[in-house]
Amino acid sequence: MIVTARDVLVTGGTGYMGSRLIPVLLQRGHRVRALARGASAARVPAGAKAIEGDALEAASVLQALRQGDVLVHLVGTPHPGPSKAAEFQRVDLASIRASVRAAARAGSAHLVYVSVAQPAPVMKDYIEARAEGERLIGGANLTATILRPWYVLGPGHRWPVALLPFYALARRVPSLRESAERLGLVTIGQMVDALARAVDNPPPAATVRIIDVPAIRAGNHSGAVD
Repeated sequence: MIVTARDVLVTGGTGYMGSRLIPVLLQRGHRVRALARGASAARVPAGAKAIEGDALEAASVLQALRQGDVLVHLVGTPHPGPSKAAEFQRVDLASIRASVRAAARAGSAHLVYVSVAQPAPVMKDYIEARAEGERLIGGANLTATILRPWYVLGPGHRWPVALLPFYALARRVPSLRESAERLGLVTIGQMVDALARAVDNPPPAATVRIIDVPAIRAGNHSGAVD
């Protein structure tokens, strides 16, 4: 596959997804920079350029962003849970608000955002923060890809494996099948692949593409376009 090399700025590049995504982007020939706080800059994967800054501040993101960049936004509260509602506002929502503002001002070519499957019966505060991030993107007239996983399995993130028999049963019940697919589990490898494919293949200009759980699993990332 021939991939057009792109200039990519990653926020959250030292985290659970970012630390795995950056090496893949570099392998595909992309030029990668990672925005990180000073204490975290040394943990940016080798081959990417670390840029010191604060992903919660639009001015800091804007300073690191160039016109035509792909901005991959991966900042979020680690191990989200019901007790972390304040963090979802302070970190998750504040950071995507900063990225949207910076992308709109800099003329970013493509914003890639990890949201969450919606609707869902639990984690109301987390879902609302991520849904508000989607609304901000939609209101800014950006070219964007929004990925909607429910839970991403990987090292340190495996407790939902116990639910797999229940997912299998729900898929056999017609009234539960859609929810079981939409709220299904994906692996960290599937997520990294989906993110890399999104960078490789942007949607049409000024449109927002949604990639849900079935598409993440299948590696089919044409997605639905709003």
